[in-house]
Amino acid sequence: MTLPSPIHVIGGGLAGSEAAWQIARSGVPVVIHEMRRPGVTTDAHHTDSLAELVCSNSFRSDDWEHNAVGLLHAEMRALDSIIMACGDAHQVPAGGALAVDREGFAQAVTDRLHAHPLVTVQREEIAGLPPEDWDNVIVATGPLTSPALADAILGLTGEESLSFFDAIAPIVHADSIDFDIAWRQSRYDKEGPGGDAAAYVNCPMDKAQYEAFIDALLSGPKAEFKEWENVPYFDGCLPIEVMAERGRETLRHGPMKPVGLTNPRDPLVKAHAIVQLRQDNALGTLFNMVGFQTKLKHGAQAEIFRMIPGLQNAQFARLGGLHRNTYLNSPRLLDRQLRLRPMPRLRFAGQVTGVEGYVESAATGLLAGRLAAAERLGRTLDAPAAQTAIGALVEHITGGHLAGSKFQPMNINYGLLPPLEAPKVDEAGVKIPLKERGRAKKRLMSLRALRDLEAWRDAA
Repeated sequence: MTLPSPIHVIGGGLAGSEAAWQIARSGVPVVIHEMRRPGVTTDAHHTDSLAELVCSNSFRSDDWEHNAVGLLHAEMRALDSIIMACGDAHQVPAGGALAVDREGFAQAVTDRLHAHPLVTVQREEIAGLPPEDWDNVIVATGPLTSPALADAILGLTGEESLSFFDAIAPIVHADSIDFDIAWRQSRYDKEGPGGDAAAYVNCPMDKAQYEAFIDALLSGPKAEFKEWENVPYFDGCLPIEVMAERGRETLRHGPMKPVGLTNPRDPLVKAHAIVQLRQDNALGTLFNMVGFQTKLKHGAQAEIFRMIPGLQNAQFARLGGLHRNTYLNSPRLLDRQLRLRPMPRLRFAGQVTGVEGYVESAATGLLAGRLAAAERLGRTLDAPAAQTAIGALVEHITGGHLAGSKFQPMNINYGLLPPLEAPKVDEAGVKIPLKERGRAKKRLMSLRALRDLEAWRDAA
């Protein structure tokens, strides 16, 4: 049997790895072109592993019934996602979220792709547009697309790139946390996929400590950006200092909110604010500071973050930082097959399309891989319906955003899916209390999404 010509995937991150996996499992050869190799890396990466996680180690909520990210997890699992399979195999405690041991996860993805007989990994940079004889290409270069390729795409499209800064949270050595002050508990004692209801480390602050911390954040030296000063941040990943600048109470209603947590040493006294840390590796030796993306200069970070009770002696395995993200004006440039309108042999996937988040990036890679494989095999395959989480992401990036507004990156959320009326009675005919109808509606939307996704899968 003669194999089809290979499909080329540029980029070995989450989206590129997922795209390659889906292509290979369809029986089509695939070549991954990854620029990272010994001696060559990026501003955000530290290894040459495929699917390296450069920011958080969390895939966020795993609740498929009431959370859109959890729904996206479920859809990807139903489509044999390598990212979800390796994430599940290397999960670490994280309450209601799915978090992973980042090194074990990336190594597992790398090993599975290298072991597949239809996958070839070539360590090289594609400088400029792919060769003309590559008739089926997926560009999954992520937010750190090399300048040569980015310039070539801009020259082809005539569009200015849209970009924003993405911030990385610090990671703390667990044995440097003072557990005479901090305690372990998940918010509202919610169990995660691994059944752990005490997955987070909590560091409490009283009002005076909080106010002093805010003062330090506001006055601390920040990284300066002469060339890109007007580049907007993505609201889902704001540096903690930017949040503090929006109001002194902002952090208490964001990553430092004290609700759903009780200090076992003094259960009657409620903390004014709480900093949470989430396990970052399988050994439980590293914890990342949840929501503490930062643009503070490295010299100031340790000093300011050691003001947090329980972290006064903290040792940092990694300090926070910033890197620039770049994405296309996808509603104008991409069709629903994720093809570039001026050059349809190129598909795009991942954060470069304007989706935001690990899972969302991998999901677009999954779909791009399936669409590219179907095209190579001479089959017609449309994107899933907008009632599904994957279909809703495609709808957003190819034209579903507010007409006339500036296209911005987007996480998956129920607002991207066609709405349903909130049910007034449950499946047994029992009246649903008004305050619970929102959750009931989300569950119905999730059930509809999974039903439609599975019908699409079975018909493909």
